[in-house]
Amino acid sequence: MGIRYSKWIYPEMTALHVQVETALEEWFIERFADYPHISLPGLDPYDYDGWFNRLAPELMARGSDYCEREWHGYVPSPQQLNQAFFRAVSRSNKCVLEPDRKHGDPDKS
Repeated sequence: MGIRYSKWIYPEMTALHVQVETALEEWFIERFADYPHISLPGLDPYDYDGWFNRLAPELMARGSDYCEREWHGYVPSPQQLNQAFFRAVSRSNKCVLEPDRKHGDPDKS
């Protein structure tokens, strides 16, 4: 299997990579608006059946399709998808951290 990630093939095109990553981050934030509040895993972040853990790979796959379609064949690397996705999570007001039920709610005394 050959290398197909645009950032790897054209490393000198840094301005394009930044533009695509910024657009991808915004695209993820817009997709979060399609859902009610997204609960981030607090108690068990490795629960593969958890709602957020099933949503992330699906949205990253759709994000890759978005880049190829809207950016004329640009293929984002897994690292670019991951970074843009989690930057969008950190900026979105739709994503909320579940309280750690094991140790109690830190906001309550």
